[in-house]
Amino acid sequence: MLRKGSKNDARQKRHLRLRKNLAGTEQKPRLNVFRSLSHIYAQIIDDKSGTTLVAASTLDKEVQSSIEYGGNVEAAKLVGTAVAKRALAIGIKQVVFDRGGYIYHGRIAALAAAAREAGLQF
Repeated sequence: MLRKGSKNDARQKRHLRLRKNLAGTEQKPRLNVFRSLSHIYAQIIDDKSGTTLVAASTLDKEVQSSIEYGGNVEAAKLVGTAVAKRALAIGIKQVVFDRGGYIYHGRIAALAAAAREAGLQF
């Protein structure tokens, strides 16, 4: 539900505006990012079938064991690398990046850069 004047309201409006022109297909699925204060989540989604193909977050055991706090740039880099490795393992090489209405800066940019370094193209 959208509340008038909140930061999250503005983000959700930006996200809806972006999603009008952004969709993941079977050949080029959508890499969606969500961040909270304590964690960051990434999913690769096929919008045609409505399924999540790959997901990674700071709550995953392999990521959580190597970080102290999930709400920083270092954690975002690990999540970006993890989601890219999992995507490449099932044959996904190209994605469409959906920043979720967030500004492309900080944790979002770090996740995207790490995913690119690990082999994803977008």
